[in-house]
Amino acid sequence: MTYSLNKLYKTIGISKQSVYQYQKRQEVFEDKLLQLITEADVLRKEHPGCGVEKMYYSLAPDFIGRDRFIEIMMKLGYRLKRKKNYKRTTIASKIYYPNLIKGITVSAPNIIWQSDITYILVDGKFYYAVFIIDVYSKEIVGYSIADHIRATANVKALRMALKIHGPPRFHHSDRGSQYIYKEYIQILKANNIQISMATSAQDNAYAERINRTIKEEYLDHWKPKNFFQLKQMTKKAIKNYNEKRIHNSIDRKRPSMFRANFSLLTSQQRKSITIFNNEVLT
Repeated sequence: MTYSLNKLYKTIGISKQSVYQYQKRQEVFEDKLLQLITEADVLRKEHPGCGVEKMYYSLAPDFIGRDRFIEIMMKLGYRLKRKKNYKRTTIASKIYYPNLIKGITVSAPNIIWQSDITYILVDGKFYYAVFIIDVYSKEIVGYSIADHIRATANVKALRMALKIHGPPRFHHSDRGSQYIYKEYIQILKANNIQISMATSAQDNAYAERINRTIKEEYLDHWKPKNFFQLKQMTKKAIKNYNEKRIHNSIDRKRPSMFRANFSLLTSQQRKSITIFNNEVLT
């Protein structure tokens, strides 16, 4: 069989190495495409009227051209007002993690981080913000602003948080594709962080709340006009939130001050919070 293939390669004027390299390129392309389709599902869920061409510019993939992207997505059933069948296959192939934090009691910072992605409209274009919040101190420990929703933005936010604060015990998020991205999972495991994922919006409430706070209490008032202003204003908003905004849940202290002074509190002074558990009947 090997002799026959080698003879065929020689006859048609290509090398065995060329065939192998082509196969490897195809494997890489298919892996990236699968990730991109998952991200397209997230985008379509949040913006059901987003057409395929606009989807391409929102996702901004760097490995595929616009026309080929549109052709593939149309074949997969992403034309507006048509039911797509690819989504179930994509979701079924992914690995999800259980919710490890429901019902647990937290009484210190750096035990649970929650993360989420939100969409910000600036001058007719969607940009994407990733925030990571310490559940106990309410401090935003990492963030990223991007013009795409690829998982690299989440990795950037995570690396920022780890560099400044060190690893928490748990990292909790929704089941978005960005949080099962290979590099993201590798970073969490390398730092011995337990991976927890939500099954409902209530399970990731702290992260979703911070999305609303940054947008409604800061950016909606400042009204950034472009991507540069959005990044600068978000940085300012986070600084104001962490260092100036008081929180009733931490005795009307500012998150950064609360974290800094936490070690000075006695065990009796340290409040506890219990994470929402939808399995508990009330």
